[in-house]
Amino acid sequence: MQNNNEKNFNINWYPGHMAKTKKQIAEDLKLIDIVVEVLDARIPISSQNPDIKEIIKDKKRLIVLNKSDLSCEKENQKWLNYFQKNNTPAILVDSVTGKGINETIKKIEEIYDNEKYESKGRIGKSIRIMVLGIPNVGKSSFINRISKTTSAKVGNKPGVTVQKQWVKVSNKIELLDTPGVLWPKLNNETVALNLAYTGTIKDDILEITEIAFSLLKILLAEYSLNLIERYKLTEQEIKSIMENSNLENNEKIIEIMNIIAKKRGAIISKGEIDYERVSAIILDDFRSGKLGKITLEKAKT
Repeated sequence: MQNNNEKNFNINWYPGHMAKTKKQIAEDLKLIDIVVEVLDARIPISSQNPDIKEIIKDKKRLIVLNKSDLSCEKENQKWLNYFQKNNTPAILVDSVTGKGINETIKKIEEIYDNEKYESKGRIGKSIRIMVLGIPNVGKSSFINRISKTTSAKVGNKPGVTVQKQWVKVSNKIELLDTPGVLWPKLNNETVALNLAYTGTIKDDILEITEIAFSLLKILLAEYSLNLIERYKLTEQEIKSIMENSNLENNEKIIEIMNIIAKKRGAIISKGEIDYERVSAIILDDFRSGKLGKITLEKAKT
């Protein structure tokens, strides 16, 4: 198994598509009052496209920390405080169950600057929002959930092309239902790995065993109790391996992966470990929340 530090993460994210998307968003923003940016609550920084601030310029912005049911509750609160300190309101959301959707609608109405738009003759008009987010943060699920109160189209607005449709979210809010998708920028290995752990970078692009190995290393350092509970390990088992001076650090991680493989039946013939299978098990358990509520990026306090 190769060390992840030696892995090359120069992945092509289709710059031509990105340029087209940015142009579309810039054009659509002329019609928008508030931008809702959807992030993955487990990796709020890595799941954020760094170009968004530049693209939306002075538009008001609301951060939606989606998949908050999969992230650590204590860390969720720290991230809310982090964004608040940076003068950006944020809401915890679980688009699958709809938790946080009503709070999101209320927050959109709260941050809307009535005075600014009254001066433009927008008195009594709906608040127009656009939802942005990189792939796999649950943007589509969020849009479907927040617009579920009514599926009726508001219809074409003056100055809007035929393809652009508006969805009525509430009596006060309309959603432009054709926002573009922004691809992430893989400017460092940590961001690339975080996106790989959560499934944004597909497992057939990077080596699945290396992704699982690197994730297991983090989990052992910060969420060992989650591993113990999920895979029926013991603290003594882990301690004896991690304190074994005859093993290199990477060998220790592999030993623990071997134990998980044996407990889950990820064995080939003659007792050999099926590393691809056990890697898939670990990644699936993390992504689905079976390993518990885990946040990989900690907010700076």
